[in-house]
Amino acid sequence: MGQMPIGVMYRCDTPPEQLPAYARLAERLGYDELWVVEDCFFGGAVSTAAVAAAATTTLRIGIGILPAAFRNPALAAMELASLARLFPGRILPGFGHGMPDWVRQVGADHPSPLAVLGETVTAVRALLAGETVTVTGRHARLAEVALEFPPEQPPPIATGVRNARSLRLSGRVADGTILAECASPAYVRWARHLIDEGRREAGRTDDHRLTVYVHLDFDEARASARREIAARLVQGGPLSPADAGLTEELAALRAAAPGVTALAAALPEHYLDRFAAAGSAEQCAAAVARLREASADAVVLVPPRDARFAVAQLTLAAETLLPMLRAATA
Repeated sequence: MGQMPIGVMYRCDTPPEQLPAYARLAERLGYDELWVVEDCFFGGAVSTAAVAAAATTTLRIGIGILPAAFRNPALAAMELASLARLFPGRILPGFGHGMPDWVRQVGADHPSPLAVLGETVTAVRALLAGETVTVTGRHARLAEVALEFPPEQPPPIATGVRNARSLRLSGRVADGTILAECASPAYVRWARHLIDEGRREAGRTDDHRLTVYVHLDFDEARASARREIAARLVQGGPLSPADAGLTEELAALRAAAPGVTALAAALPEHYLDRFAAAGSAEQCAAAVARLREASADAVVLVPPRDARFAVAQLTLAAETLLPMLRAATA
């Protein structure tokens, strides 16, 4: 498989003025990638990625993700082409559906989010490859559009998606897929299977990178991981069709411990092992190993929400956990 890239996330709820120092720290600590997030209504991911790339020298910068409905494909391609030319080989863009409530809030909702994503990714990939693009789709409408400055090395385009239809679409049209936090190894295997179905439908034989976000709680108390997983579970469950075996147990847990705080305290230990990289260096390394064995190609560590706590954990993890991961995935 080769050595697995290990990245870290810059959480969108962290003020943007802290980004340059954070990016330099991630690079100095030895992480391979820094991933920025575009959630409404925090910082814009393209400008954030540009700042992170300019503040560092070798760190790859992931964009996870740009809501496709927010952007004209030509403008998105222009922005990404500039980044790719200024920072060749260092930009890893991603597109997704965006959160439905936010998309509606800004008036960008569409009757077919799947069509929006597919048409956007297809058009952007073609434009970045230097092609002249004409398309009349349900969302993308371009008439003989070509970039004046296409990158010599077009960046791979990923999609950040969750459900079966979107995962198959990702296999057909994208170069990679990003799975959000709380993706269990079972879910990663299920997602890879659907991605590969889409790839076979499209006759694709090129590489398709599967990037997985995972909550990092480098603390033997594992309190942060408990809160993050509980917050996700109170939204409804199971977390994915691949985790359907937990349905009855989850229902009982939510009934007995309603609310995030109570549920976090009641979570069985195996949930922390299944849905996060939490605990000692050995426990965190084992969690990442399970994701890799399930077919993850790269892992992005999502630090705790408290910015100071996040920096401390990433620094400690770089000293002990990162060397273990490097050795395990060499």
